[in-house]
Amino acid sequence: MTSRRTHQSNGNGSNGDKSGPLAAGQAAPDIDLLATPDQKVNLRQFRGRPVILAFYPADWSPVCGDQLALYNEILPEFNKHSAQLIGISVDGVWCHAAYVENRKLHFPLLADFEPKGHIARKFGVYHAAEGVCERALFVVDGEGIIRWSYISPMGVNPGADGILTALESLHSKEAAHARR
Repeated sequence: MTSRRTHQSNGNGSNGDKSGPLAAGQAAPDIDLLATPDQKVNLRQFRGRPVILAFYPADWSPVCGDQLALYNEILPEFNKHSAQLIGISVDGVWCHAAYVENRKLHFPLLADFEPKGHIARKFGVYHAAEGVCERALFVVDGEGIIRWSYISPMGVNPGADGILTALESLHSKEAAHARR
């Protein structure tokens, strides 16, 4: 699998590509989006633990369905790292509600619906030509700093190996810091 853009922590906080995704080392923009018709989720509420942000093009599409089903299946692996998984697309909250119920997902899907793609734009992963989010992954540490990001081609399920490697690396760094 080839990545269009991958960013590991490089310490300089910039990927040099203004139109690309936010890079490792940068502060993640706050998120304040609806998860249900009457419940908002924001990134600040997860301070102190890692967050996995999975931007994806659309509910009900085959590749997105496979990707989200995989993440749902391996939630226990994410939980071992105390990581919160959050899915984000430009679909509306009612579409997400139906999708979560149909697919029996156990993590929130946030509606980046209006203004369309507002949060995806902040992360540099809005695909304006198609009006959807890129298929993008971010691992954000407990302090709100992006530690890893990856953009997959729209038609390719990125799997979870990169996420798990980033979480393991984050956990190792935190353990080493705690021993000091």
